[in-house]
Amino acid sequence: MKKMIPLVYGLLLTLVIAGCGTNNNANRSQGSNTAEAAAKTSAEAPAATDAAQVTKIVVGTGTAFPQVCFIDENGKLTGFDVELLKDIDSRLPQYEFELKTMDFSNLLLSLDTKKIDLVAHVMEKNPEREQKYLFNTEPYAHWRNRIVVAKDNNSIKTLDDLKGKKALVGATSAQAQILENYNKEHDNAIQIVYQNGAANDTVSQISSGRVDATLAADFVLPVIDPQSKLKASGPELSSADILYVLRKDDADSKTLADAIDGAIKELKADGTLAKLSTEWLGADVTADEVK
Repeated sequence: MKKMIPLVYGLLLTLVIAGCGTNNNANRSQGSNTAEAAAKTSAEAPAATDAAQVTKIVVGTGTAFPQVCFIDENGKLTGFDVELLKDIDSRLPQYEFELKTMDFSNLLLSLDTKKIDLVAHVMEKNPEREQKYLFNTEPYAHWRNRIVVAKDNNSIKTLDDLKGKKALVGATSAQAQILENYNKEHDNAIQIVYQNGAANDTVSQISSGRVDATLAADFVLPVIDPQSKLKASGPELSSADILYVLRKDDADSKTLADAIDGAIKELKADGTLAKLSTEWLGADVTADEVK
């Protein structure tokens, strides 16, 4: 743009000389002022246009999921989801991400009421959510859900084994959906205990016997249970892609989802996504098979 300013001066000066003559001082002064104003406008216009083209996106996430989205010892929000969002944001100059933290159970409600534009909390895509929400199409992780019990518990391996027992899950979570769907077909056979979103007491609740089990993605166990008091039991209950959740039937959301897909493909191609996964989750869960 700086190269254009002398051209503006030159064109305006030529017009002034041709139209008014070289002896008309007043007109020359007026032409000079016009040229300065035009040059100033030309220099300022791109900045104003660029600012107008940047769209702020309010991203809802949590603070209580270790290694995924949590507050570290320095009071900083970080984790796999948080750092990945920063990388995606850096590759999308047309957007500016603003993180807004809340209880997990309030994320989808906040999306419904337009308090946020995007949910980032390692959200699984399932039929129930897909009916109501838009997902981007390029997964940034993929994992399997299994039953998790105390290390010395050898009696629970399937959902049928949980009949008459207590299972701890987060409200509105994909794991809760698995149990709720089972209960619909089995007369509420499993007693579902909904965990407070701010609680990180899954290990203590199971190891102490207050509840009998939980359901968790394969990478979660070493993250929440570094002392190995729990174990995964039985076959996988479900496998799912991990995606971002947006408002359905919304043109702006679709445009954002497409842009995010492009950024995730770049992050996969250059190895950044796998590196982030290994750093924060202890394994590369970004492929179809956990490595």
